[in-house]
Amino acid sequence: MITVVDYEAGNLKSVETALYHLNAEFTISSDPEIIVKSDKVIFPGVGEAKHAMGVLRSRGLDKAIITFASTGKPLFGICLGAQILQDYSEERDTQLLGIIPGDVKLFPSDMDLKVPQIGWNTVSHDSSLLFEGIPQESSFYFVHSYYLSTKLSGGSDSPWIAGRSKYGITFASAVHRDNIWATQFHPEKSGPKGLKLLDNFIRRID
Repeated sequence: MITVVDYEAGNLKSVETALYHLNAEFTISSDPEIIVKSDKVIFPGVGEAKHAMGVLRSRGLDKAIITFASTGKPLFGICLGAQILQDYSEERDTQLLGIIPGDVKLFPSDMDLKVPQIGWNTVSHDSSLLFEGIPQESSFYFVHSYYLSTKLSGGSDSPWIAGRSKYGITFASAVHRDNIWATQFHPEKSGPKGLKLLDNFIRRID
């Protein structure tokens, strides 16, 4: 069974609709025990990092997600969920789960572009299972003011990048470490290509 994590961070309805469309067997839960015992976990989210981390900690969901990640079973983070899997966010100086090493940064104010980025952007991906059957430079839907850095905190290149996009600067639009996958974009709002990506996670990744 796939479990979608419910932690008051929005985005659940669109994920639910996409999973129904794909005929996936899933449940939505905020119960740490259910999450740990799941076959796969989808960790979506929109909103603000510090508030989300507060909710996760208050419900024991932070430890549940870390425990689930350690089992080797597939975990997929979406948007804020993808960011929370990292080490640290500049958004209100927030410590995150630290499942995938990396930092979350605010888009520079001098880019002459609107922040947040809202709308479609292309992704150059690594052709891994998550992106199987999805052409390079396919467009996906983004809504974010903070981004996944392509660098680790020490300044070296991150080895976990599975996709890159550009919005003034180049950022990691997808990351992958072992059994953990995550996208900054919203596949559930990205039309046929997004549904294909979700279907890959459901049926191709184990």
